[in-house]
Amino acid sequence: MDISELKKIEEYLWEIPKSFRNDMRAPARIYATEKMLKDISEDKSLEQLVNVATLPGIVGWALAMPDIHEGYGFPVGGVAAFDIEKGIISPGGIGYDINCGVRLLLSKRTRKEIAPLVKDLGRTIFAEVPSGVGRGGRMKLTKTEFDAVLSRGAQFMREKGYASDEDIAHIESEGRLPEADPARVSERARARGVDQLGTMGAGNHFVEVEYVSDIYDNEEAERLGISKDQVCILIHTGSRGLGHQVATDHIRQMNLAMPRYGIELPDRELACAPFKSPEGQAYWHAMSAAANFAWANRQMITWEVRKAWQQVTKERGDSLTLLYDVAHNIAKVEEHIVSPPSPRLRQGYDGQARLRRASNRKKKVVVHRKGATRAFPDQPVIIPGSMGTGSSVLLGQEGSLTQSFGSSCHGAGRRMSRHRARSQIGVKELRKQLEAQGIVVNAGSRRGLTEEAPFAYKDLEEVVDVIAAAGIAKKIARLKPMAVIKG
Repeated sequence: MDISELKKIEEYLWEIPKSFRNDMRAPARIYATEKMLKDISEDKSLEQLVNVATLPGIVGWALAMPDIHEGYGFPVGGVAAFDIEKGIISPGGIGYDINCGVRLLLSKRTRKEIAPLVKDLGRTIFAEVPSGVGRGGRMKLTKTEFDAVLSRGAQFMREKGYASDEDIAHIESEGRLPEADPARVSERARARGVDQLGTMGAGNHFVEVEYVSDIYDNEEAERLGISKDQVCILIHTGSRGLGHQVATDHIRQMNLAMPRYGIELPDRELACAPFKSPEGQAYWHAMSAAANFAWANRQMITWEVRKAWQQVTKERGDSLTLLYDVAHNIAKVEEHIVSPPSPRLRQGYDGQARLRRASNRKKKVVVHRKGATRAFPDQPVIIPGSMGTGSSVLLGQEGSLTQSFGSSCHGAGRRMSRHRARSQIGVKELRKQLEAQGIVVNAGSRRGLTEEAPFAYKDLEEVVDVIAAAGIAKKIARLKPMAVIKG
């Protein structure tokens, strides 16, 4: 797409008007700098965003975060909301890795204290957390227990002694979507997930030992329990093979069902069904079950990481506290403002005033977040970067509710395909570069390591700065890596 056709709305907000293509039902908006737009235009992500704007029942606009890149159907970094009565639900708007997400654990130790132990810590976490394609975990579940995981998510893990009340209170949706129905999950999906609880997988999933290098808001950081040089552990994974199969099953069913509902698409990867239809509800309940599995999975990994931490540091008790766990591939039914106030009117108003004025425009919608993180006001927003650059902690702001359906970016965003990244560097050279930065690497796959080379991703600071400048979330702290554990 020629970026000259984009209309600049604000400093970091651009719009593709509804008139751009005669099948668009809403405009499309992108948060980005001019420099970012040039990179974004090199793949098909903007075309995909326009395609999203053609879907039945879309409200407001199709939205892209600054980490946008080409995905399956929807672009990664895409957000769209659909009328709960007249709109659709689309597996491509959630992704194959349902409820891929991140959680951040905070320690009471400093970088100086952990530095002599970091190699041992990396090795021990690598040994405790199974990783790699198809790798199974230590937890063996009966059919009844597996159904309980799909129904109750992280709350089931609390019942089994792998989570505390404090953990559950610091997970998005308390680690459970009540709409889950295990009966909607196919036997094939069950077979792919039954032994994978507590496993990391491969690809861009990881566990990372980090330290707080910078604090941008001392008061908020202190309130969240974050301090300079504090060691933290970030966990990034999702629903594994189970979530992938749920998506596969329901994309197939929706492709067969669309003609019955008169749905015609510019891209078959956008396969969808009316939310209230039998096919739409079947996917909704299965997706919710897969999301619950992912929260249970991250909770089990947390238990494994805590075990490794205690083994290496010789500390007793749960010395790693959960700051927050957020999903970034999910659909949720929420109430949102569906027609934003104009940019000029937004200026000069405080957030509460904006929300009061806009209350009459609130609507119950199905929000699709595909590579996008929920960023409700006062909620921690955890943004992982690339393997060598660390992560950011932000705090959601009122502006997210008036601009982005309560959503933020979810990471740095790829700027290079996995194949191209592998062709650019060898594993020995990459390890050498990371070790030169003081980063210990434990990885089971040479290919998986080079695919995630730091240069394959956008500049995290640039991405986060756009979100902060737009008033969606404010910067609290920056984290830098000490050890990376991957499949």
